[in-house]
Amino acid sequence: MENQSTVNEFILLGFADIRKLQILHFVVFLSIYLAALMGNVLIILTIAYDHNLQSPMYFFLANLSLVDLCFISTTVPKSMCISLSNNRRISFSGCVSQVFLFVTSASAELSFLTIMAYDRYMAICLPLQYMRIMNLNSCLQMAAASWITALVHAIVQTISTFRLHFCTSNIKQFFCDMSQLWRISCTDTKLNEWLTFAIAVTVDSFCFFLILISYGFIFSAVFKIQSSQGRHKVFSTCTPHLTVFSLFLSTAVFSYFRPQALSSIPVDLLAAFLYVVLPPVMNPIIYGLRNKDIHRATWKMSNKWFHFHWVISNTFPPKSQVFSIKKKTTA
Repeated sequence: MENQSTVNEFILLGFADIRKLQILHFVVFLSIYLAALMGNVLIILTIAYDHNLQSPMYFFLANLSLVDLCFISTTVPKSMCISLSNNRRISFSGCVSQVFLFVTSASAELSFLTIMAYDRYMAICLPLQYMRIMNLNSCLQMAAASWITALVHAIVQTISTFRLHFCTSNIKQFFCDMSQLWRISCTDTKLNEWLTFAIAVTVDSFCFFLILISYGFIFSAVFKIQSSQGRHKVFSTCTPHLTVFSLFLSTAVFSYFRPQALSSIPVDLLAAFLYVVLPPVMNPIIYGLRNKDIHRATWKMSNKWFHFHWVISNTFPPKSQVFSIKKKTTA
């Protein structure tokens, strides 16, 4: 690329300059990253392990967890290295990789959330046709289309961003964010802005309205159910996805579409932190707590793999066994 002769590396923004605060930032980010890593890996392993979870809904949930792993792994480890080494430099190729992986993860996240909403619509509103339409081939094709679309989107955005010439190497964010790269560019960024706007109007708006329409039909069908138990069952399967989508949408809007008057370095850091870190951490928690099938399968897998049942039974023996031990001791 032409601008490699001008800028060979970039300087990212750290969360603190004081050493104690840098160590604190490293510990906090490490804890958050490990929690997201363990939660999403556990979701993937649970779905792969339990045959009762071999359904389209959980297949797409496993893909969503994989996306969340990529999403948080793109930015957080580099930020931890910056705090630990006090070296805020990132190579040109490293910045290109971050932009590419970040856009890929964000696009795939929205795609899979849209597919999951469509899956819930088919399961609730058209249950008799569900297994015929949402078969294995259809699920694989939709998943492949989501990943391919995300990759193409990322390639286009990455090429259009790094065709620019940059006046400075200082990025006012803790990762290589496209909007921040535009701000340090000496080249006119109108083409980049129009491209992003066109994608947002066409692809993103389509996904957003498809989710709204799906839930409109779902709620309409739920209100026609006479049994309160049936309504509760339907809501219990939709609530986790709706919560995850609301979390992703709200953090994205706050990060990229808030008024310019609310833009400052601390607010930009907070907004990016919420958008990049919060969904990957909260998604496994939301699905783990709200979905009884995931909760049951996780406990079952934990008992088999880590022998929790053996530990609990030996730590807290049954009352009959305790009574017999006390009787022998008394005798």
